[in-house]
Amino acid sequence: MNTATKVTAYAGVLAIVFGGAWAAGAVVGPSGGESAPAAMDHGAAQSTPSNTGDKLPPGLSVAENGYVLKPLRTTATAGEQQPFQFTIGTADGGTVTKFDVEHEKRLHLVLVRRDGSGFQHVHPEMAADGTWSVPLTLPAAGSYRVFADFKPENGTKTTLGTDIQVSGSYEPKQYDTDTRESTVDGYTVRLDGELKPGAESLVTTTVTKDGKPVTDLQPYLGANGHLVALRSADLAYLHVHPMDAPGAGPEVKFMVEVPTSGRYRLYLDFQHEGKVRTAEFSLGTTGSAPAPSTPSTSAPATTSSENHGGHGG
Repeated sequence: MNTATKVTAYAGVLAIVFGGAWAAGAVVGPSGGESAPAAMDHGAAQSTPSNTGDKLPPGLSVAENGYVLKPLRTTATAGEQQPFQFTIGTADGGTVTKFDVEHEKRLHLVLVRRDGSGFQHVHPEMAADGTWSVPLTLPAAGSYRVFADFKPENGTKTTLGTDIQVSGSYEPKQYDTDTRESTVDGYTVRLDGELKPGAESLVTTTVTKDGKPVTDLQPYLGANGHLVALRSADLAYLHVHPMDAPGAGPEVKFMVEVPTSGRYRLYLDFQHEGKVRTAEFSLGTTGSAPAPSTPSTSAPATTSSENHGGHGG
């Protein structure tokens, strides 16, 4: 299939990973209270952490591919801007300090409350010792999932996750029905298409303002928009980039493959008139995932760990 019609290579690999390990639910990583390691000049990791069993989907683990997400603090006060700081550690006790630039940034940080509300997509700055820092304001009490999306120099594209706890009275929001229209700052964004587990499907978002199509969308991080999909049950992470070349509008099209049936929260970042806005949707899948193929008895089964249809990020 032509690369323009495929989800990014990262999303393709993600779908393969998702398909093999959705049942896993525990967060894997080092025990709490570990002191921060001395900074070292690291790109590629030396070895994989001692995870056992099937590989977890991206975003569900604090440790994967030989890297560890190490937050300096995991609590915050509701409504108060505070710095969130962290490092990306390696299996040999070092700290990664060299990262590839993907979609104009060396690291993308996404966070959302575990009920699917309060989505943010921000870009921390890294100090020379490998400590990343970004000011965050978490609006309400609850548990927030933080995703660090990055690729170390000469290393493996990785998404790690951890939680930030905000004390106070927690009132979770419910997203039990499909929501295909989102209004933000006077813009209305419509989502069309279906999510089909185990198969690619075309999802189209259409941006209007005051009832008129927005035909001059501005590139954001090198693309017309960025779509993050989170499985509602456990917040497993999928980041998709559009098929369209940057510019124009009002439509932004994505090829999305979700691996399992269920409900998903989708978040579209788009830029117009110099400001980035986020439209939010809820969507359940249609149909059922295809049954796994049965390996031939005449030859050993082979597995694929790559998808050659798109670009990373």
